[in-house]
Amino acid sequence: MYDVSYWDEYARSNESRYSEEFATTISNMLYDLQCHSVLEVGCGTGIDLLKINQDVLMCGADLNSQALCMAKRLNPLGNFQRCTVEQLPYADSSIDFVFSHGLLSCLDDTILVGTMSEMYRVARRYIMDCEMLGDDGEVIDGPFYQRNMQARWQCHGLQPIRTQTIPGAAHLVPRTLQLYGLDE
Repeated sequence: MYDVSYWDEYARSNESRYSEEFATTISNMLYDLQCHSVLEVGCGTGIDLLKINQDVLMCGADLNSQALCMAKRLNPLGNFQRCTVEQLPYADSSIDFVFSHGLLSCLDDTILVGTMSEMYRVARRYIMDCEMLGDDGEVIDGPFYQRNMQARWQCHGLQPIRTQTIPGAAHLVPRTLQLYGLDE
């Protein structure tokens, strides 16, 4: 169940979670992979998109209105949509690079399956997730779960083509970035 007050407070304090290293990693990946469009599913305030080149179509999807207002201020050229992550308002195979950062660890199993299917549906070339890894379904803190995301993406026939660990900061546990390539 979506807790509006929790996510409103999360949005208000989100700038403290900004990682220039992570935003630069995303920007560099898009450049290296020659991607012309990017979608962050569960974009929150858009802080992970701050380093994206202006030539890249930048999209974000989130349910939190307050966070989306902040994202639009931070990224005025971005296309931010209020929607559920189970019904993304994008055409099939329309976005070169689709990613989430910390979102999938917050979803219950039913919503997680639908969200991953939607990410797969709209992705043209790449999917990336940056999540906490661990045993399926283990609750670690508040709304956060540890899950074996690689095993879950295998259900879509995907294998990681790049994996790296992002060290935890004071407010985050370590996360693993996994990049998956789709057959073109």
